[in-house]
Formats: sequence, C-alpha cells, structure tokens
Amino acid sequence: MAGAPNRRVSAAAARAHTRKAKQSSSFKLSFGIFSTTFLVLLIGVAAWAYQAIQPPPPKKCGSPDGPAVTASRIKLTDGRHLAYSEYGLPKDTAKYKIVFVHGVDSCRHDAVVAHSLSPEIIKGLRVYIVSFDRPGYGESDPHPTRTMKSMALDIEELADQLELGPKFYVIGFSMGGNALWGCLKYIPHRLAGAALLAPVVNYWWPSFPSNLSTEAYYQQLPQDQWTLRVAHYAPWLTYWWNSQKWFPASSVLSHRRDILSRQDTELLPKLISKRQDFVAQVRQQGEYESVHRDLIVGFGAWEFDPMDLGNPFPNSEGSVHLWQGDEDRLVPVTLQRYIAQRLPWIHYHELPGAGHMFPVKDGLCDTVVKTLLIGDM
Repeated sequence: MAGAPNRRVSAAAARAHTRKAKQSSSFKLSFGIFSTTFLVLLIGVAAWAYQAIQPPPPKKCGSPDGPAVTASRIKLTDGRHLAYSEYGLPKDTAKYKIVFVHGVDSCRHDAVVAHSLSPEIIKGLRVYIVSFDRPGYGESDPHPTRTMKSMALDIEELADQLELGPKFYVIGFSMGGNALWGCLKYIPHRLAGAALLAPVVNYWWPSFPSNLSTEAYYQQLPQDQWTLRVAHYAPWLTYWWNSQKWFPASSVLSHRRDILSRQDTELLPKLISKRQDFVAQVRQQGEYESVHRDLIVGFGAWEFDPMDLGNPFPNSEGSVHLWQGDEDRLVPVTLQRYIAQRLPWIHYHELPGAGHMFPVKDGLCDTVVKTLLIGDM
C-alpha cells in the first residue's frame, strides 16, 4: 500500500495556526469571565434589591428587643394584644359608650374627641369613651394580614371584653374612618350609631365615577400620587418607596406643613402641644406595620365597596353621620359629597372653611357627639 503523501507545514503557517488557537482560547476565556462576572453582579443586584424592599421585623411591645408594655391591654382570640385608654365617666355609670378610632400616624392617646369634649357634655350626657391603638401602633401587636373585617372584629371584641353592652357607638377620624366602614359592613348589629370625621377615601372604590376620582386624585402632590400608586398596585414595594432617599415619598408621613389648609395651620400648634408627651410611642414598633400598613390596607383593593352598603338603622333606631371640611386638602370634599349622594341614609355635615383637623377646634366635638347621641345640632 502506498504511504500517505507527506505534507509539509511551513513555520509561518504553524505560527499562524497557533495564534488562531490562542486567540480562540483567549476569546472563550474572556467571554466566560465576562459572563460569570455579569451573572455574579446580576445576582448581587437582585439580592440587594430584595433586601432593600424587605421591611425589618417589628419590635413588638414586651419582646426582648421591643418597647415595654405600659398600657392596659386585652388579649384577642387570635393571640394578639390590643392596647386601650379610657376617658370620661366610668363605663359602669355611663349611659353612652363610644369606641374612638384614631387616624394615620397616631395612637390611642390621640383621642381627639375625648380630649376636646367639654365637661358639661361628658357629665351631662354621661359619656364614656375608649380609644385603642390600632394594630401595629403604640402598644397594640401588629397584624400583618389586617383587613377591614379584622379591624371591625377587633372593635367588637374590645367592646365585649370591656363589657360595653350589646350596642355601642363608634367614631373614626381620618384613616380611622376605614375601620368604621368595616363596622358598618361586618358588625352593624352591634352599633348604636356611627360618626365618620373627615374619613380617608380610597380612590379605587369601584362605584366612584372614573372622572370624579381621577380629578380628585390628581389634586394631590405628585409624590403623594406615586405613594398611593405603589400602595395600590405594588404593595410589596411600599416599605422601599417610603424609606428610599432618591424620590420624595408621602408628604403626610413626612409631616409637610405646606399641604395643610389655612384652618389646619392655625390649629396645628394646639395639636402638637398635646402630642409632645407620647408622639414617640406612635411608631415605636416600626413604621411598616403602622403607617405603611395603613397605606396598603387603606388604598389597596377592598373586599367590599362601601357604596353597596345598606342602611344599618332602617327603623331609625340609630344614625350614621359624616363630617367633612370643604377646605380639606388631604381628603377631597368632592368624593365625600358623592358618598352622601349615593348613601342618603348618611347624615352629611359639610363645614365651610374647615380643613382636615377640624375636630381639634373648640366646641366642634361637642356638636359632633350631641348630634350622634341625641340628634341635637
């Protein structure tokens, strides 16, 4: 058999072939290093982003690293604790018993109705008021799955454990109004009457005409529009949005004073003077399960539409009242007017020249309570 032809490779060709092999190997090595580095960076960024959106665990009162328990508290059936403070006459001698629900960034000590009522009303009508820390505020345990229904049931259980009787009155201020909508939905049989004071409105309630809610929504500052968008559409980003430093977040939670009405600005010093002794307690368990949770629950998708509610007092055995200032720059009066139109069984009281903090004004809470309890305007 003839041997294979002897092919000679020149030195230049050999060197060129070696260079190509080295270049190919170098390219593959460089691409591999780049891919690995990019993957590591991507994982690092993802890990950082995940950590950035995760809220820190709450510092529960009574836990080893949490604040001390100083308030009177009840233990609910699910194991959580609810802190409360009592005002007015002792409940055993009182004729009228009221549960007060505080607003956003507040606590049981912000019992504006109890603090503002005159002694003549308290003693003359024999009024008892209990104000409690909503979950995550003050000394009440957080409730990560808080809903309108759970808040209503918390109020019912508080009333039962304090032995307020088969029926009681409820008054909710600002974000505390959400809890009252829950009461009207889930425990109307336990109510003797209800008063909503400048209740915060969810712009995404299905029954709101889109043009009306959109117009009201865009009356807010852009930073507040974005804060509520995040709370509604991406609640898992709420903590990050309200703690990041790149863009301004909620003007309410940052206590901007230029968003207030003229009357609110005049009333603010009076409100601040009353809060100095306890303001540090409001967010002491953490911002996420208090103020941030309020945003998520208040502006998220509700399990019911308040405009579908029926009259809880068809035989006029009680009454529901909604009080609203026409110069409130935090809660749009136009949406409250629409609620009153859709729910004619609600007694609507619009206050000319009043802002959001009108309950602090001298004499106003006397009018609110007298109207609720005995129908006296």
